[in-house]
Amino acid sequence: MANFIFRVLLTLVLSYLCNRVNGKANFKEIDEKLKQLNKPAVKTIQSEDGDIIDCVDIYKQPAFDLHALKNHIIQMKPSFDLKEERLSSKNESTKLAIFQTWQRSGSCPEGTVPIRRIRREDLLRAKSVQQFGRKPHEAVLKSNTTVEHKDGRLPSINTTALAMPVIVNRSAATLVTVGYNYIGAKADINVWTPNVEAQDEYTTAQIWLKAGPGDNFESIESGWTVNPQLYGDKRTRLFAHWTKDSYKTTGCFDMTCSGFVQTSSQYLLGGSIEPVSTEFGQQYDLTVGIYMDPNTANWWLKIGKDIPVGYWPASTLLFYLNHSSTLVEWGGQVYSSNVKKKPHTKTGMGSGQFASGLRGNACYMDNIAIVDFSMQLKYPQWVGTWADEQYCYTALNYQEGYGTLPIFYFGGPGQNYNCP
Repeated sequence: MANFIFRVLLTLVLSYLCNRVNGKANFKEIDEKLKQLNKPAVKTIQSEDGDIIDCVDIYKQPAFDLHALKNHIIQMKPSFDLKEERLSSKNESTKLAIFQTWQRSGSCPEGTVPIRRIRREDLLRAKSVQQFGRKPHEAVLKSNTTVEHKDGRLPSINTTALAMPVIVNRSAATLVTVGYNYIGAKADINVWTPNVEAQDEYTTAQIWLKAGPGDNFESIESGWTVNPQLYGDKRTRLFAHWTKDSYKTTGCFDMTCSGFVQTSSQYLLGGSIEPVSTEFGQQYDLTVGIYMDPNTANWWLKIGKDIPVGYWPASTLLFYLNHSSTLVEWGGQVYSSNVKKKPHTKTGMGSGQFASGLRGNACYMDNIAIVDFSMQLKYPQWVGTWADEQYCYTALNYQEGYGTLPIFYFGGPGQNYNCP
């Protein structure tokens, strides 16, 4: 009996010592990662939402950790000028302004860029230090969707269906255009804060520009998200993302790895947005545009009133998107291990209401446009709607009246009577 007790005690002691050693090793790994992620600040701003913003020398930002960008010379502003068709039927002056919370607490000086400081608790929430800031590895399958003309008629072309990648653990509701060489896309994205049920789930409203094989596509993306695992809260935040292999091993959110070169001192990737829309109350929009500079092949992200935030340097980062995008999507997605199964997640998309609720109830995208090599913003000639789970999240391209362009509505509550 004494020997048995001794063995149990010895096992417990060894286990305790082992855990302490592993814990120290883990914290050492975390501290090394924090040193790599957080660059020396010229100025630091404490935001009222709890974020710490470091104003980092523009040439010391994380982009330059990428070997291919070591000698990269920053393009300080786009070299193109876009012609814009009159896309909206409503007066632009009636739009309500949104801002980022941190902007109330200070500003970054010229020659620096604002970067949200990553803290130890951020890394501890991640599934692993290496995976921090990345989308979870997602298997890609293929499916089909119907393409329609913008007025709802089926197109008179041979291809009536297109291959759409279906990603495991992701449910999307989108407006899609495909088949041309797109070098830009934009939309005014209605801003909400939908419910996110679990810590490891997230929801987005965004634009995707994609190219490459369906099971190994490249994508650059931006919009708003609620992502508690990445940011530590359930605030609505501006985000950007890229991948060159369908999220398998490359790409990340915001500035959590090399890839995006920021040039603006005004906008913070990962920064919270306010105010947000309320049901049948004031509606707020975030204007997002992604455009390729035909002279440099850099893909520029513009926010708000045409303000360049920065760019993805396609020539060193991407392959298929080095020329153009062949597929553009506008809409929302929910990431959860509990989509496409029962019980379904209760994480909402958009406003958390179905697309049929229309303005004031459902999330929308207005002023939708693409850019081709004519360098003109225009409504896409061919569009289609797609919803992975029509009883959980829906998509509706709705034309309010004759002669007006459609407004795209999307979203849903997730689990409900028809989506158990």
